[in-house]
Amino acid sequence: MSTIKKMKLKSKELSTFQLIVVFYLSALIISTLLLKIPVALRPNVELSFIDAMFTAASAVSVTGLSVISIKDTFNNFGIVLLCLILQLGGLGVMSLSTFLWVMIGKKVGLKERQLIMIDQNQSNLAGLVQLAKRIFVIFISIEMIGGLILGVFFLKHYNNAYTAFKHGFFAAISAATNAGFDITGESLIPFNDDYFIQTMIMLLIIFGAIGFPVIIEVYEFLITFNHKKKFHFTLFTKLTTSTFVIITLLGALCIYLLDSRHFFIDKNWTDSIFYSLFHSVTSKSAGLATTDINEFTESNQLFMAFLMFIGGSPSSASGGVRTTTFAIVILAIIFYARGKGSVKIFKRELKEDDVLKSFIVISTGALLCLLSILVLSITENGTVIEVIFEISSAFGTNGLSLGLTPHLSTFGKIVIILLMFIGRVGIVTCLLMLRGKGSNERIHYPKEKVIIG
Repeated sequence: MSTIKKMKLKSKELSTFQLIVVFYLSALIISTLLLKIPVALRPNVELSFIDAMFTAASAVSVTGLSVISIKDTFNNFGIVLLCLILQLGGLGVMSLSTFLWVMIGKKVGLKERQLIMIDQNQSNLAGLVQLAKRIFVIFISIEMIGGLILGVFFLKHYNNAYTAFKHGFFAAISAATNAGFDITGESLIPFNDDYFIQTMIMLLIIFGAIGFPVIIEVYEFLITFNHKKKFHFTLFTKLTTSTFVIITLLGALCIYLLDSRHFFIDKNWTDSIFYSLFHSVTSKSAGLATTDINEFTESNQLFMAFLMFIGGSPSSASGGVRTTTFAIVILAIIFYARGKGSVKIFKRELKEDDVLKSFIVISTGALLCLLSILVLSITENGTVIEVIFEISSAFGTNGLSLGLTPHLSTFGKIVIILLMFIGRVGIVTCLLMLRGKGSNERIHYPKEKVIIG
């Protein structure tokens, strides 16, 4: 039997969830090799394999944590490669592959549609190819528009147009993909008094974190609005958007209150609003910052770690347990405390399977992070708050750091790589990957109550 036939036979034996993990692992390996090629590096710069893999994992998972200086390591060609990897991570391996597959005239089969469905966290196969095409076109268009606008406004910060637009397009890609990488070495700290640039970056971050289905529904609403057709938003869009807005606003308020007598004590009201709002937005997904996070109090750093653990919306460029998961768990607790047997929101009743899945995701994510914190607090030299912050940042594919990342041991880097990978692929996908093809339960035992709580 030929090698190609063996690979095809092996792929047929793998479940859809296992294939998704295999594709992301393949993307990680290829990205690592690409970032190591000498033509992508600055003169006299050497990049070790583990550092290349860490950078590739951070890019594929659109996290932004880095053990190296991006601007001092990669030349212009290397930065272009990094941007392409960020697109792959932000759009999703299957969505980008599907668009390219359709562009060359190939038919997208059932297996490929199933892979798109899992990669984009969808619940049915209908319209997935069209969804992938729309996501690609809208996503790239927003990035290009954002890059042009930022490039124009960067003209006053840089000496020439080439540098301004180079930084403008990279910042737009980094923000829209929620990657958090920067080629300034200072994140957005040089623009902490430029409210327009901060607003543009926040809009791009929200665009990448709100969820692709939400963006598509808004797009369809705008189309039907001109024709005066009645349009109904799905429960997913209503729950996602409301949760995202509530967490963002409450997050900004908490960030301000926790540091009102420290970081914000000498700030005027405009600076306070932008500092608190920007870091609430960026803590859930992007990892860009307008100030050194070490300037905040430890209580605020812990709160930001909590926001990073929640992450952004499902089917987005964000990681973490996702906003809808957190919302469903909170709603389930409230309804249970009120003696209700089901969870209802926006005149709809949630499925018990979705409620159970939300608790499983939260519990698994918490256990994974706690175990990682315990391990790294032993193997690394950082303080406990630095370790907690780093773990949350990796799992939430965020990128914010208190400075521990460059000092990680090889073992510490491997742990962070695994967390970034799980955060991007998703806990549900990783758990379902373990069961393989799976099968329905055929044997049931008598049920018996167990004392809980």
